[in-house]
Amino acid sequence: MSLSKWRSLARLSLLSLCTWTWLFAQGCGPGPGGGVRPRPRKLTPMPYKQFVPNFSETNLGASGRAEGKITRSSERFNELVCNYNPDIIFKDEENTKADRFMTKRCKDCLNVLAIAVMNQWPGVRLRVTEAWDEDGHHPPNSLHYEGRAVDITTSDRDPSKYGLLAQLAVEAGFDWVHYESKFHVHCSVKADHSVTVEKGGCFPGWMQVDVMGGGRKALSTLQPGDKVLALSGLGQVVFSQVLLFLHYDSESRVQFLVLNTEHGQRLTLTSSHLIFIAPNGTLHPREYLAQFASRAKEGHYVLIQGEGGGVKPSRIISISVEEGRGVYAPLTEHGTLFVGGVLASSYAAIDDHQLAHWAFRPLRLLLSLTELVKLRSIVGGNTITARQDSSENLTHCHAHQSLSKIVGNQGFSSPPEHWTWNSPDSLSNQVVPFTEGIHEATCDNSVSHKGWKVHWYARVLHFLARIILNPEKFHP
Repeated sequence: MSLSKWRSLARLSLLSLCTWTWLFAQGCGPGPGGGVRPRPRKLTPMPYKQFVPNFSETNLGASGRAEGKITRSSERFNELVCNYNPDIIFKDEENTKADRFMTKRCKDCLNVLAIAVMNQWPGVRLRVTEAWDEDGHHPPNSLHYEGRAVDITTSDRDPSKYGLLAQLAVEAGFDWVHYESKFHVHCSVKADHSVTVEKGGCFPGWMQVDVMGGGRKALSTLQPGDKVLALSGLGQVVFSQVLLFLHYDSESRVQFLVLNTEHGQRLTLTSSHLIFIAPNGTLHPREYLAQFASRAKEGHYVLIQGEGGGVKPSRIISISVEEGRGVYAPLTEHGTLFVGGVLASSYAAIDDHQLAHWAFRPLRLLLSLTELVKLRSIVGGNTITARQDSSENLTHCHAHQSLSKIVGNQGFSSPPEHWTWNSPDSLSNQVVPFTEGIHEATCDNSVSHKGWKVHWYARVLHFLARIILNPEKFHP
């Protein structure tokens, strides 16, 4: 069977397994059985003058800081899109279509909200009174100047609906919603380039991890098959195999949180990534809870590498924000890893480490099964075979590329620029079984990672979770 057919079969099997697992869990759990649509959750109107989340609008945990005005003559004007949704009424009192210009994320959230409004109040439509401001009608640093904020009402202009309208805006995905006036609701979003918008949480490429065999590696040079220091479910420090990257993007500019500990560790990561935190240093390591990095505060404790292969608590002494380029999120077999000496989760975007680890079980199972499958493909006229047979030799590049084309790299939003293969004559004489030793092999021709984005399995899970789970479990 050709490699392309194996890839299609593997993906179909994995999606089927996820679906049946979810249906089984629904049928065996409390409430309606599998196949029964749950009752919609009753929404509570937002109180007047309240805002969600409970931070200032430009806080990293909300819409993030302003990045400067966008004018029609600036380069960034090309980043704005025009919203022609017929289900939305745009006031556009200037007759310049300015109220239709906004960022892509703002447009997506607004379109979702428009549907929610029509479902909530048949015959009523969403109305936008302000969006992108090119005339200076708002305070300095307003997100209206960047097309990241909108002021909204209902088409019937009924103030009694605005509290519920604000809550619907939260449900639609706006990053900050404020019921600021009896005449409108204010909503805003993160910048489109922000990784936390739709790409989960990650680390910068220069952060380092400890690898088996001694030494450290930067995340940007880490490869699937490498084994890195992690913490098992039993609280033991172990070396855990990197299965794949949930996110690999060397181009995006991102805002990172920087956590400094009393023992000198410096952990840099996005605000939506999970780290293990405790309010004091007396708790057992297994009692540390995985929480969003944005919830970490000075005085909280994290777990760091201790002497003798153990862990110990370390107090956070300062938290700052910095910008960087490139984001990387390796998925390990145990779902954890020490980055910069600090214990972190492999997961992000949802505040339940155990649930996330369980949800990725089918993918880990598929990765294990594929190691037992004989793969054949003809690439550039050369036959590449992976089998647990000492008569055939396989380098790390061949093993990694064969496996990742089925479940890993091709699942990202865009494929690598090219695949590089050695000819049979240039194969190493060392035998590397597919199930072990991959981290010890080396590549003469490394795979180009440029262009990789978010793994397809992570996207599927995020989509399903948004439908099933309470919105409060997601990073704001």
